[in-house]
Amino acid sequence: MINVKKIRIQFIGSSRHKEKLDDNNHLSLHNYSDLSNFETLPLVDHIDSIKCSITRLAKIRDALGEHNQDFFSLVTKKDLKKNVEYFLQVMENVLLDERKRLMSEDDVLSEVEPDAVPNEVRNWLSMTFTRSVSNMKKKAEDKPKFKSVAQAIRAGIMVDRMLRRMSSSLESNVPAQVSKVLKTLNDWNFEVFAMNECSEGQALRYLGFELMQKFNILSKFKIQNLVMQNFLEAVEAGYSKYNNPYHNLIHATDVLQTTYHILNNAGLMSWLSSIEIFATFVSAIIHDYEHTGTTNNFHMQTRSEIALVYNDRAILENYHISATFRLMLNDSYNIIQELTREEYKEFRHLVIEMVLATDMSFHFTQLKTVKNMISLNETIDKPKALSLVLHCADISHPSKNWPLHEKWTNLLVEEFFSQGDKEKELGLPFSPLCDRNNTPIAQSQIGFINFIVEPSLNVMGDMIDKIFEQILSEEQSRTSKSDINDSSSTSESIKKKPIERPWAQHLTENKAKWQILAEEEKKKKEQENSEQIGENKNEDKKNGDN
Repeated sequence: MINVKKIRIQFIGSSRHKEKLDDNNHLSLHNYSDLSNFETLPLVDHIDSIKCSITRLAKIRDALGEHNQDFFSLVTKKDLKKNVEYFLQVMENVLLDERKRLMSEDDVLSEVEPDAVPNEVRNWLSMTFTRSVSNMKKKAEDKPKFKSVAQAIRAGIMVDRMLRRMSSSLESNVPAQVSKVLKTLNDWNFEVFAMNECSEGQALRYLGFELMQKFNILSKFKIQNLVMQNFLEAVEAGYSKYNNPYHNLIHATDVLQTTYHILNNAGLMSWLSSIEIFATFVSAIIHDYEHTGTTNNFHMQTRSEIALVYNDRAILENYHISATFRLMLNDSYNIIQELTREEYKEFRHLVIEMVLATDMSFHFTQLKTVKNMISLNETIDKPKALSLVLHCADISHPSKNWPLHEKWTNLLVEEFFSQGDKEKELGLPFSPLCDRNNTPIAQSQIGFINFIVEPSLNVMGDMIDKIFEQILSEEQSRTSKSDINDSSSTSESIKKKPIERPWAQHLTENKAKWQILAEEEKKKKEQENSEQIGENKNEDKKNGDN
């Protein structure tokens, strides 16, 4: 694979070292006839093709600079065309290699010191956030390292175009305490547990209906209030099917609110069409519908029915989507029955892509895809952008305030431990972080923040900045074609609203608290090991005396 960084260095160096020409081509600085020699050109996928192209470009530049002679008397038009075609082939190959490099998951996991993170945490990160099933067997010196993204989220612009609410029978029946919590919908640290408590376990129903009304989804797609209510209640029932501590309707409500907050706070709602907003909300609502409280790996190890149905590929994610669309086959729950054929096609495509992207094993590939679009200055693809927003919302609890984050962590750990208990009963090896007697909780959260959550939010922030550059450019282009005097106020108002980063401070604070707890964990473990060694010595002494 061609290294693009080396190419840049070589290109810069070529202007300083024009005398050092490629040995395979023997092009002199003044013998322009050598540009007609195509027999010894290196293959376009060889590194020497870069050197050769740089040298020949320098020759052509020099020929253009000859003041006493016409350019085409030095280089024929035919030879110039052949050279340019060769350069294009080389650069196309370079671009292809760079795309492959950016998309490669392997270069995210590279060599590092074995003590960077505890083995249990390393195994969990590797098993959960890559598609590797064998990395638990690697030797210490072969263990992977997770590179973080150290990009800051620049100041951006906010567009706040809220749509008026519509009155409905459900809205009139919203309890006063629920209405009070819903007024804090735009807070990053939305009190989702309080919302669920005051709604008597119906947080998802109330928040889902609120957002559908806020963006006029019911009216736009001719959804009856009762059908939407039935759908949300059925989804809530599905989330309660296995009584999961973590993957339940409260988690779905939290992900829905966080997804809304990210898009709304960044001013991206005006970037989306109504069908895209509808699909995004539904994806957040159902992304863990009827979750079993166990991981995809557990389903693979136990050869469960859904593992067999989905061939070990995004098992739960495929199930959540399929079960939801099966639910909507019933007219009582069919919130998409009035969609046109094209609207249905777009809706289904978006829901499938977004929910499948919550499969944690696609984490690094997903980040690479978005970073690729940003670095290559491509137009941001909406489905991929929305998929990253939903993925970030799904793993966002470490970026909330400590009380929320700590509560979510305890619930998730308990769900992991419950899976570990099942694995023990079945005689299976413990999955990472599922052994309740040997799991470094604090260290796991530090690793989760450092290697997964913070890099994801940083990439998402860069993506939002890029999207906003495109939005602003389009708006400026449109306004410049109309009355330029009237357009100035809009542009100025946009520029004065920076995009907030509410997660940044919480990540730093939470990580600091976990580091303190990690030290306590370490001391406690050392003490337990010391006591165990003492007990073993006493036992050996007793056996010796007998």
